[in-house]
Amino acid sequence: MIHDNKENKIVEGEDYYLTPEGYKCFTEKHHIKRGYCCKSGCRHCPYGFDKKTGTIKK
Repeated sequence: MIHDNKENKIVEGEDYYLTPEGYKCFTEKHHIKRGYCCKSGCRHCPYGFDKKTGTIKK
């Protein structure tokens, strides 16, 4: 059974926005709310992950 928690819902304009190409781009706020780096090289990564080197810059 799936429960809808308000904490887990993503909100357009707050947690993500749509790019001109139609993709969802997650915001820094969303990444912080998630609590960890997914190491995908996200545009707004607050953890400083560098996809080219595979390292997290501090």
